Amino acid sequence: MGRRARGRRLQQQQQQQRPEGAEDGAEDGGKRSQAGWEGGYPEIVKENKLFEHYYQELKIVPEGEWDRFMDALREPLPATLRITGYKRYPEELAWHTNLSRKILRKSPQLERFHQFLVSETESGNISRQETVSMIPPLLLDVQPHHKILDMCAAPGSKTAQLIEMLHADMNVPFPEGFVIANDVDNKRCYLLVHQAKRLSSPCIMVVNHDASCIPRLTVDVDGRKEVLFYDRILCDVPCSGDGTLRKNIDVWKKWSTLNSLQLHGLQLRIVTRGAEQLAEGGRMVYSTCSLNPIEDEAVIASLLEKSEGALELADVSAELPGLKRMPGLMQWKVMTREGQWFADWDEVPRSRHTQIRPTMFPPKDPEKLQAMHLERCLRILPHHQNTGGFFVAVLVKKSPMPWNKRQPKVQGTPAAGREATALSPEAPMEGTPGDASELDGQAASGTGDAEVPQAAEHSENSDDKKDGVCGPPPSKKMKLFGFKEDPFVFIPEDDPLFPPIEKFYALGPSFPRMNLLTRTTEGKKRQLYMVSKELRNVLLNNSERMKVINTGIKVWCRNSSGEDFDCAFRLAQEGIYTLYPFINSRIITVSMEDVKILLTQENPFFRKLSVETYSQAKDMAKGSVVLKYEPDSTNPEALQCPVVLCGWRGKASIRTFVPKNERLHYLRMMGLEVLVEKRKEGAPLPTEGAAGPGSPEGGAEEQLAEEPQAKDTSGPGTTPGCEQVPAEPG
Repeated sequence: MGRRARGRRLQQQQQQQRPEGAEDGAEDGGKRSQAGWEGGYPEIVKENKLFEHYYQELKIVPEGEWDRFMDALREPLPATLRITGYKRYPEELAWHTNLSRKILRKSPQLERFHQFLVSETESGNISRQETVSMIPPLLLDVQPHHKILDMCAAPGSKTAQLIEMLHADMNVPFPEGFVIANDVDNKRCYLLVHQAKRLSSPCIMVVNHDASCIPRLTVDVDGRKEVLFYDRILCDVPCSGDGTLRKNIDVWKKWSTLNSLQLHGLQLRIVTRGAEQLAEGGRMVYSTCSLNPIEDEAVIASLLEKSEGALELADVSAELPGLKRMPGLMQWKVMTREGQWFADWDEVPRSRHTQIRPTMFPPKDPEKLQAMHLERCLRILPHHQNTGGFFVAVLVKKSPMPWNKRQPKVQGTPAAGREATALSPEAPMEGTPGDASELDGQAASGTGDAEVPQAAEHSENSDDKKDGVCGPPPSKKMKLFGFKEDPFVFIPEDDPLFPPIEKFYALGPSFPRMNLLTRTTEGKKRQLYMVSKELRNVLLNNSERMKVINTGIKVWCRNSSGEDFDCAFRLAQEGIYTLYPFINSRIITVSMEDVKILLTQENPFFRKLSVETYSQAKDMAKGSVVLKYEPDSTNPEALQCPVVLCGWRGKASIRTFVPKNERLHYLRMMGLEVLVEKRKEGAPLPTEGAAGPGSPEGGAEEQLAEEPQAKDTSGPGTTPGCEQVPAEPG
């Protein structure tokens, strides 16, 4: 019998068993029958006796709160969001609803709000991020000059927070700091790229490595090759995830202590590698979405013990006031998947030694345990603030790790410069830890630290470095996973491509032309990207040591008919806020009404725009332009923040090259409601009103001119990979 036939027979049997008079959807709005079925799938029973037994025995929940704890775990997790801001959180920039993500997606009454969330997320103005996930970046205390490593970064919501903190001063297009975001999963790296690109920062690099043996990098400091140490490291490790029961309900039936026992060793190797790469005086945050002390306190205690005083737990009780937290545990036991308990390593039979390790138990010495101050760790319980479960530990590096001789101190101020994050030539590093058995995986970290500068000097003398080419590492030196990435090629000083661009846009003398790169070594350069000088330094000195997935922001795109204009490259909206401070020509100041017209009509003729705008554009040569809106402080009803858009001055019209969701964002800010359906002929234009979150998602293709007009074909063509005409999404 075929699958369809079996399905029909089952349906007939169910109809025969249904009581007379019962109709489809009569119970619970048609969504759930009395049998507990929804959408054809059985509802998962949110119970796990072993889970309850384990955590009751460990006493992670205060006395008298267990029922509230379990009730909270059985409730759906409320949807939360964070507004992109270059300030410290929370300053009314993080919000939570009393609605689950499922209700937001499915409810017809909330359709417009959901579309608003999707649109603003895509344009980078909000991030839909769980509340507890926002905590680790906040406790890192990031400053714009910090060099940051995010060791297990995908999917990237915490990475986005770190990028925002680097750009705390919007008037500085190139902060001294940067974020290197790493993930071991090649496919998840591209999800990470998507998250990072929403923020259009030249200070982010995505790399693909096993975090437990992520290679040391070197940088050039006044002609010397020096090892790069990070001022801040985020170590949000893979975990069993039992703190996510509210959103990942499969954990209810799959949970066992075996997951934690299997992950403990990997978590310890990752955080140890992070500690090695942390600058003296730097801060590292270790976090998991697990409540299990085997993944939490046990990892921290083992790291502190092997560090021999080089690391200490920071007291962050005064940070994030208002956050309800539980102190870290001082004592815990280990339980097998069968429910057998062990309070000490000496109790573990030899047959269990491959599954249970000594590092999973608290230290025996009471004085040593007390000196660790494990109570400074944070455990977030779901019922305290209607969140998920989470664990955070903040570590500060007081001195080099015992198996290292010396290393540099963290930057105290931006003026400290790059020297503060690189190893001094008089202080070579030892690559041999004191106890290899305790540092399993350390040998897998590649060459010894003392060998790194020598290898860097060798790579610098290669022909590729002379050409400014930063390609993927050779397969003989590093096993590559996933796709082979295109190389990163910096534009040479004598490249004839740049002078026409410089002249056309009247770029100022401070423009960092050496930071321009492309992704091809042959043929025409179709897109130009820009990175900060610090990331340029990293790229040029480490191409054989790391696999770079993506870096930089797109600032120019080649027009398919570029030779017909004075400049073959047009501006890209993605990088316009970084590029704009250096542009001194091709700028048209527009009014708010002009912006509305430009964003709602595909090719408005000059006569549609204000007289002031026309007077600026009429004598301007055809080609790419900057459209700048400056707020009018005398008119409180007008939009009170500046807007910079990329446009094209055609023969008789001006058009914008702005991605769809970014258009919707600016229209909402100006109180212009965007229509969902395509406007029929003769229908009215979008009307002004309180758009806000109620505005549905739409696009420029849905906004038509108020009267038919001839198409101005004098604009640029499109190039694969470039932003399309306004009728297409970005």
